[in-house]
Amino acid sequence: MDVILFLHFVGIIVGLGAVTVIDTMGFFSRKNIEKTQQTIFAHHITKPLIWIGTIIVLITWIFILKGNSLEGIYLWKSLLLITMILNGCFLSFIVSPALDKRIGVLKLLPKELQIKIAISLVISFISWWGFVWFSVSQIG
Repeated sequence: MDVILFLHFVGIIVGLGAVTVIDTMGFFSRKNIEKTQQTIFAHHITKPLIWIGTIIVLITWIFILKGNSLEGIYLWKSLLLITMILNGCFLSFIVSPALDKRIGVLKLLPKELQIKIAISLVISFISWWGFVWFSVSQIG
């Protein structure tokens, strides 16, 4: 179980690290065309890292759940993980293609896209950091 717990935290660190990088870049690129382009290019690096971290977390979470009832912290972490996966799907399959179409377009992102990204950023922040909080409280 120690190896599973170690890998669980590795997945959290990889996923949350990449989420933090792209969310921070996205926040600071809202009003800067050059930073917007840098963020669009960076998301091609962070997106796979986020998915690698999420998949590691999901697989290890399945092992951690074995023998435990789906209540309390286990329920909350499961709901947060589902939220992270759904938010990741939205970003990967809706937002990412929209960003790819804007490579080389020297304009800020349209307001509608910025709003979708901002909402997703809040969901991402709450779900990932909530997951971390529950994970740390679970071992302590």
